[in-house]
Amino acid sequence: MLTILGFAMIATFLVLIMLKKMSPIAALVLIPALFCVFVGKGAHLGDYVIKGVGSLAPTAAMLMFAIIYFGVMIDVGLFDPIVRGILRFCKADPMRVVVGTAVLAAIVSLDGDGSTTFMITVSAMYPLYKRLGMSLVVMTGVAAIANGVMNTLPWGGPTARAATALKVDASDIFVPMIPALAVGLVAVLVLSYVLGMRERKRVGHLSLDKVLAPEAETVLVGVGGSGQTPRTAGSGESPRLSGGATGTDASEGGDGVQSDDDFQGLDSARETLRPKLYWFNAALTVALLTSMIMEWLPIPVLFLIGAALALSVNFPHIPAQKARIAAHADNVVNVSGMVFAAAVFTGVLNGTGMVKHMADWLVGVVPDSMGSHMGLVTGVLSLPLTYFMSNDGFYFGVVPVLAEAGAAHGVSSLEIARASLAGQALHMSSPLVPAVYVLVGMAKVEFGDHTRFTVKWAALTCLVVLGSGILFGII
Repeated sequence: MLTILGFAMIATFLVLIMLKKMSPIAALVLIPALFCVFVGKGAHLGDYVIKGVGSLAPTAAMLMFAIIYFGVMIDVGLFDPIVRGILRFCKADPMRVVVGTAVLAAIVSLDGDGSTTFMITVSAMYPLYKRLGMSLVVMTGVAAIANGVMNTLPWGGPTARAATALKVDASDIFVPMIPALAVGLVAVLVLSYVLGMRERKRVGHLSLDKVLAPEAETVLVGVGGSGQTPRTAGSGESPRLSGGATGTDASEGGDGVQSDDDFQGLDSARETLRPKLYWFNAALTVALLTSMIMEWLPIPVLFLIGAALALSVNFPHIPAQKARIAAHADNVVNVSGMVFAAAVFTGVLNGTGMVKHMADWLVGVVPDSMGSHMGLVTGVLSLPLTYFMSNDGFYFGVVPVLAEAGAAHGVSSLEIARASLAGQALHMSSPLVPAVYVLVGMAKVEFGDHTRFTVKWAALTCLVVLGSGILFGII
């Protein structure tokens, strides 16, 4: 019964948000609360939620101060040269913009943190998509898939969890997987090229001169939104924003012009620029990312300190600091609220035992004849399980069971560990991953639209990684 209710709860959640019948926050809270009552454990709902909130509180704190930090860096102009450089490379070509999104997301993913990757990628690419009238779900989808492939780095989380759960060395898992992961990255680039060509056909070209024109320039997005009206071109006409820019599928055209009150065009004369502090801000950001990779301090602590330093140095006067915090409060509240709402979902899934029953059922339906192919089985199961479960639940709860079943048929734990990484490209768009709410929140894309667009491409990328691993004899 718990197995059926678990799948029913997840299906209900996904259907309602994709059909836009409920907001993600409401769905994350109300649906699991209702199903908790259905399973007869409504009296324990408070305990489940408190436990879930406790486990996600550090993540919420990290996201809150990370949004403030990168918001300040955007305000002071740290990313302006990067955006202009990307713009000149892309030459206002939608295909190059989408490929550039994949490359940028993959490079930034080297820091091992999805939230940071999405903040930097969206900060750099959002204005290009808006100015060219491109579909924002293409940006969020490509960024999520690229980050998912790169999330398999030893310091990214899944590899370390698999190594810990199966008591093997992380390098023994990751190094042999490099060829398969490289093929996965190539697949992401091919996908971005195909989607970019679709966007080029749909929106056409703008000349580089028009995109770079000062009177219509949209250098960076103010992620917090100040409520000010975007500055339009000198002709008095608003920039063309096609339907794709509203977060719909890339294949949908849309003829209406959308008013975008949250989109603030930032120019080279904005008051928040701090050109004299550019190298200080660059050094602070590099030091912050280096500290994250080296794990000198917990990530929430690093962003808390970084945000405090960025505010104090760039805006020494208290009213100015309050203004910057207020400017980004919208994103902070939305993302942190989404994380705490997700704590209700994960708390009920884990507390009621639904996750365990679902995992046991999926493992149990594997026929004995597939025992010698447990690597393949693990890789296939990693797609739905890492989407419907947290990485902790999958790697510490399911993978050891799969490894034990594989060992009985001569399949090594290392092979199981490598196969378990195949589903990460899909995992990064899971409703249980806090970073995805940063991605869709900053890009102003509905989570349901992102899910509907991304899942099929992410699953295809996962299968490419898994197939490459089998072809190369790694799995």
